[in-house]
Amino acid sequence: MSNILYDLPGPKARLRNRVLSIVSLVAIVALLVYIVMRFNDTGQFESIKWQQFQYAAIQQQLLDGYLTTLRAAGVAAVLALIFGAVLATGRLSDHGYFTGPTTLIVELFRAIPLLVLIFFAYYGPIQLGYKVGPFWPLVIGLTLYNGAVLAEIFRAGFLAVAKGQSEAAYALGMRKTQVMMSILLPQAIRAMLPAIVSQVVVLLKDTALGFIIQLPELLYVGKQIGGRLPFGLPYVPSYLIVAAIYISTCGLLSAFAFWLQKRLIGGRRPRTTAAPVPLTTDTGAPVV
Repeated sequence: MSNILYDLPGPKARLRNRVLSIVSLVAIVALLVYIVMRFNDTGQFESIKWQQFQYAAIQQQLLDGYLTTLRAAGVAAVLALIFGAVLATGRLSDHGYFTGPTTLIVELFRAIPLLVLIFFAYYGPIQLGYKVGPFWPLVIGLTLYNGAVLAEIFRAGFLAVAKGQSEAAYALGMRKTQVMMSILLPQAIRAMLPAIVSQVVVLLKDTALGFIIQLPELLYVGKQIGGRLPFGLPYVPSYLIVAAIYISTCGLLSAFAFWLQKRLIGGRRPRTTAAPVPLTTDTGAPVV
């Protein structure tokens, strides 16, 4: 038997894959146990290193940093989706004066590292004599980079829809805008949703780069909390808490995307087919 993309494994291959999965799981668990033991041996679980996290002021600092992270990620995600949709529309255009510039923009911003974009957005205005805060340079860098990536996701989603559907719509006299919004987009969004959510998760984690330009986001606050000498420089406990917050947020976002995708797929109307007409030679006329 074979699947669309690869041959289905036989009994020996399934046994080998099962053994490799078990070995990999045991290796990962052993690595985690070793890390925890090393943290314990170096005193990372001492009460003094965790004592400050019970104070309301420390909890408020973490909450403020987390809200700043969510605000930057939310604004950048909305702008990146809009920017990506505009670029994807240009790349799907039939006119060369649209496809040429948009293709150049997409390839340019995908090739430039995100940190370089953030530096350009932050230090560029400063060199020109304009004072800017760290929030919008981070948002601009995230928007340009992730918007270029999302443009390719959108374009691939539209191209994944069977070409015959758009041809049939054109034959009915529909304009290209109508075809894209009424025919292609509802089907493409289901195919694009997992990739879009994955890129938004990447965008959320990339907000930690705001630490470089001193944006008081979650990682920046975690570093400040971890650098306090009276509590034994609790960098590891602080970063463990920050990591747990990032993991929880990304997990919730992925769970929401899975629920939304399942709802979209489940919300489709089932195909209805006409009942077959029974074959009969009885026309109602008398037989002679």
